[in-house]
Amino acid sequence: MMAVGRLTFSNITALAPMVRVGTLPMRLLALDYGADVVYCEELIDIKMAQCQRVLNEVLETVDFVAPDDRVMFRTCERERDRVVFQMGTADPDRALTVAQLVEKDVAAIDVNMGCPKEYSTKGGMGVALLSDPDRIEAILKKLVTGVSIPVTCKIRILPTMEETVNLVQKIEKTGVAAIAVHGRFKEERPRHPVHCDYIQAVAQAVSIPVIANGGSSDLVKTNADIDEFRKLTGASSVMLARAAMWNASIFSKQELLPVEKVMEEYLKYAIRYDNNAFNTKYCLCQMLRDKVESPLGKQVQAAQTNAEISEAYGLQEFYQHTQEQQQAKRDSLQTSSQPDRPIMDGDVTTMAVKFERREYPPQITPKMFLLEWSRKEKLEQPLYETVQRSQDRAFQSTVTVAEKKYRSSLWEKSKKFAEQAAAIVCLRFLGIPEGRIGEEDSGLVCKRKREGKMNGTTEEGGSKKRHVVDVPQETETS
Repeated sequence: MMAVGRLTFSNITALAPMVRVGTLPMRLLALDYGADVVYCEELIDIKMAQCQRVLNEVLETVDFVAPDDRVMFRTCERERDRVVFQMGTADPDRALTVAQLVEKDVAAIDVNMGCPKEYSTKGGMGVALLSDPDRIEAILKKLVTGVSIPVTCKIRILPTMEETVNLVQKIEKTGVAAIAVHGRFKEERPRHPVHCDYIQAVAQAVSIPVIANGGSSDLVKTNADIDEFRKLTGASSVMLARAAMWNASIFSKQELLPVEKVMEEYLKYAIRYDNNAFNTKYCLCQMLRDKVESPLGKQVQAAQTNAEISEAYGLQEFYQHTQEQQQAKRDSLQTSSQPDRPIMDGDVTTMAVKFERREYPPQITPKMFLLEWSRKEKLEQPLYETVQRSQDRAFQSTVTVAEKKYRSSLWEKSKKFAEQAAAIVCLRFLGIPEGRIGEEDSGLVCKRKREGKMNGTTEEGGSKKRHVVDVPQETETS
């Protein structure tokens, strides 16, 4: 499948590009079951051109992040040599800009000329391109000469076989590596039969690989049907959309797996790669099909987070373990990149400090020690101001004591932990005990408070607090 480091398209079976379905979890699942090549969903050039390429060290992915902090495209090393980036475009220069942005992280570039949906066609993209052969030629030539990886395109058939053949012959001359042909006219939908004779005519008319598409449901229901569809169309390769969306194990030479097993494996990838919960839910509902109104289907539809979806499938432990692993890696990366000595950030003293609850006895916290010290020194109670960033919903708190501000440069998983971390920074900077296990008793907190006998509560609640507010997401996503 690879020739001198370049992806080839002869005799392959591919996961077709599908909007909202072809994200990283589904692509990896398809590869697991035996797909040779996987296409991402169509991504619009205007949106992609605004993205920044970000190395996500926590997830071990490469993310292309939009100005509004959305991850438009996420990929990883596992699929590096087999993922095709499909774009929606009607502009040669913009197409090249996007292709050059992603070419180091994908195996090939594909131009969508087959999508009949309005969001694609209204910009002259998708199937709208088929009525403008000169623009098709300009886009493909620009890409072929401008990037170092293969360029392909995906089309629908034209009203006559002659028009279709003429178009693909013109496309072949641009230097593309392959052509995928969805064997339906632009106005036809999946309920209409696929025109295998048109795909066969295309395959006979060009010398480059032709990838047959459109056989799901009618012609391709099992893995054995893939070769039959290949023979029927005379194509070099086959691309599956709906059949793979319903049950990705169709790529396996073995029998189809129960869809429940496939959904579970998909969900594990969605959790592992922090997939958008609503995208996860959408894909699972597509797999459920006519069972979407079952008790499981209703539970999935009602879920708002990946944690809630995990509960529906009995994967709470897997979800929690994955979250803990990611948090540990996040903490390690933060700590290694931050100095543990005090530094000034404007008028705030900062240190790279994490609050580790296990380091303190029951009922004892740094906030309690800071409050008692403030009372002893006849100072105003500590004032905590806490913010939450939208990127990962992590918290950071700044404490004001004696008109001076202190903050940890690291972000915490909860508001309470963020306040404790800020208190630690203040205590360590001032050289005040913080109550850790093994620390000599300073007498700041009396035995009664240590044992938590003040009506079952501690006194740290006396500290002043301000409301949590959202802050913009930082560049790196995690």
